Amino acid sequence: MSTLIYIAIILVTILSMEFVAWFAHKYVMHGFLWNWHEDHHQPHPDDEGFFEKNDLFFLVFAIPSAASYIIGLNVDGFFWLTFVGIGISIYGLIYFLIHDVYIHQRFKWFRQLDNRYSRAILRAHGAHHANREKEAGESFGLLIVNNKYFRKRSARQKAEA
Repeated sequence: MSTLIYIAIILVTILSMEFVAWFAHKYVMHGFLWNWHEDHHQPHPDDEGFFEKNDLFFLVFAIPSAASYIIGLNVDGFFWLTFVGIGISIYGLIYFLIHDVYIHQRFKWFRQLDNRYSRAILRAHGAHHANREKEAGESFGLLIVNNKYFRKRSARQKAEA
């Protein structure tokens, strides 16, 4: 296969992972594995520690990536899976940087990030976290944001009224 096909596999995988993450967030994290995700929706005093049970999902998403690398690099005819693994890894890095670093400030990087898109991501995630319960949530994605979050809260409320 050509380099362009491998790049396309990586890009399609990254895009696809946003939908996989949305589905997993809505139906797994807010479904049968809510007991892992619940602590992510609760306030965290500084003395509770750095990690939360929700961080276990990092391992869950790492499994298909690692499997793709292992199979792609070791099984004849499946080298293309290596690039699926790369795409999953890149999406994981993007997710970590946006969700854990930028939104939740678990590391003090990207504090100056301020543009229309970054504010929309913050608004959408804030709307998601406004509900601390398993059901009745909204905005389960990360990178693809509903257009309403590009408007300020007052403009959204006026439009919804």
